[in-house]
Amino acid sequence: MGTLTIRNLDDRVIARLKAQARENGRSLEDEIRRLLTEPADRRLLIARFRKRTRELASATAGDPQTDSAILLRLDRDR
Repeated sequence: MGTLTIRNLDDRVIARLKAQARENGRSLEDEIRRLLTEPADRRLLIARFRKRTRELASATAGDPQTDSAILLRLDRDR
């Protein structure tokens, strides 16, 4: 695993991060690790989702599609 050094971070930011870490029951290092990791993981999941939806859309290209609102109304009326 790599090491990251952040220089010239405002002391008020560090204090807020420490307070946030304390509230979440984590060390400052764990809190910062989570703050850096979650957005990166989220972007990867979104990219995978978009790729999969494009694959599904191309697999059904040319097939007639029914508006979802119509399908929902039909389902409610059952």
